Amino acid sequence: MRLTHLADYAVVIMTAAARGQASARLSATGLAEETGVPLPTAQKLMQRLAAHGLLVGQRGAGGGYELARPVSEISLADIIEAVEGPIALTQCSDGENHECVLDAHCRVRPHMGIVGAKVRGALNAVSLKELAQ
Repeated sequence: MRLTHLADYAVVIMTAAARGQASARLSATGLAEETGVPLPTAQKLMQRLAAHGLLVGQRGAGGGYELARPVSEISLADIIEAVEGPIALTQCSDGENHECVLDAHCRVRPHMGIVGAKVRGALNAVSLKELAQ
């Protein structure tokens, strides 16, 4: 399993945000400069992270973003799922109806949800606070 560039960049941005002062306003421009993430990508990710409740945006003069929750309450799983969607190791374990030539004979499919839950649990055990140290 490998993170996409977007998920990786989201982790980098959130980690940089966590290193800032509590309740400090964050800008996509500032985080892009600090992290090296291209500005359009940083803007896109910050909007997506805000839509998933990890950042709170304020418009207008003095606006920007701030973390929506304390860093100890944001997990690596939260960040990845905000960008990638639910963690699922195979297409058949994501809850969607995918056609697979092995469906009629597959004995592994019923167990892939268990594997995905364990992976999510491991990612959920890593807090943004730990990543920012």
